[in-house]
Amino acid sequence: MYERLVKVYPEVDDYKLYYAQSLHKAGMYAEALKACQSIENPAYAQKVNMLQVSIMYEQEEIQHAKTMLNQISASSVETIIAQGCLLYKEGNYEEARIKFQEAINVSGYQCDLAYNIALCYYKLKQLAPSLKYIADIIEKGVREHPELGVGSNAEGIEVKSVGNTQILKETALVEAFNLKAAIEFTMKNVEASREALLDMPPRDESEL
Repeated sequence: MYERLVKVYPEVDDYKLYYAQSLHKAGMYAEALKACQSIENPAYAQKVNMLQVSIMYEQEEIQHAKTMLNQISASSVETIIAQGCLLYKEGNYEEARIKFQEAINVSGYQCDLAYNIALCYYKLKQLAPSLKYIADIIEKGVREHPELGVGSNAEGIEVKSVGNTQILKETALVEAFNLKAAIEFTMKNVEASREALLDMPPRDESEL
């Protein structure tokens, strides 16, 4: 759709950006970079640069991503998160954790950032703080979104899939439960690991 809009309205930079983003999401990275280069409006520079960083990150071009990131405002939350992601990719888990915490301090609590911190702690083999962050994510998800059916997927009970909705993605519940299961398994708590997998919001097999 956006490819067509770009051809019909080549003067509309929003359509060019949306087209580049759609190519990125589809994993068409070379095409996405080419689409980025067609946006010359300085007002879009930061968004375009951030998209290019994401593309390079996906392609494992970490040094190029770092170079591009240096051209973006260092104080923006997006930049701080990107720095954290690049540090994580390099195996610098403690530095990455600090960046994700900084992002929360600036923007407020976000479940995906809390999950990133939990994952950093897991990689650092600090399981207790990792479990604490996971517990916070789950508690928030249960409190604010009872419709997601956390804990309803018990054996022998047929439950309706909640689907892969945007709300589910924003809660980071699936990621949190998967990480909890991995931690419990590492600690040889096999039953607790199994319960974590059963407690996550119910989805059909095709949606997993």
